[in-house]
Amino acid sequence: MMNTGAAPLKRQNLAEEVADRLQELIFSGKYTTGQRLPTEPELMQQFGVGRSSIREAVKILANKGLVKVQQGLGTFVISQIGSGEPLGQRLQRADFEELNEVRLLLEVKIAERAAIHRNNKDIEKMKGFLKKRFTYATANELEPCIQADINFHTAIAEASKNEIMLDLYRTVATHLKTSFVSRYHNTDSFVESQSLHDALLQSIVDKDSKKALLWATKISTQSK
Repeated sequence: MMNTGAAPLKRQNLAEEVADRLQELIFSGKYTTGQRLPTEPELMQQFGVGRSSIREAVKILANKGLVKVQQGLGTFVISQIGSGEPLGQRLQRADFEELNEVRLLLEVKIAERAAIHRNNKDIEKMKGFLKKRFTYATANELEPCIQADINFHTAIAEASKNEIMLDLYRTVATHLKTSFVSRYHNTDSFVESQSLHDALLQSIVDKDSKKALLWATKISTQSK
């Protein structure tokens, strides 16, 4: 049977802790769809808890749609996604490429909508963040430059007047910031893409949704 190296648990609510650990193993692919989980005695030994905690943990996972108990056969993984995983938690375990692709797709549609729905207050906010982006980029101040870039695109998301897109963008961008800081060693790419961002802002100012879509697409292509 697979050795996951799990340490004995010490939390008071042992069933929830066991469920969390097993959920992590399912999400990470240690246990795949269709695979049978270890038996109750094996899980008891693995996590250092009693039978009642294991059974309650399995019930929690079943309620989330991750496993199904088949009498006489065992407990089987039926989904590696489930219905109970918060978006933030899912994004936290996503790799950079996945997160970045979602961010870029959002930015394109957000820009198109912002050109239609923006107001003067939105424009002033975008201009302020873009100016800061340029200032930090030319000074090679990486982390403030990344934050200014995120703030600029978040302001565009606000101007789109779509609350769901805004929430999604904020959530994705929050998880990406740390990755950006570790991946970029200087602000050269931000300097190079400044003119594209200027053009994007101008298209939004002009209420030209087609050009906004075009410039956002060019930015996303350059960012890959």
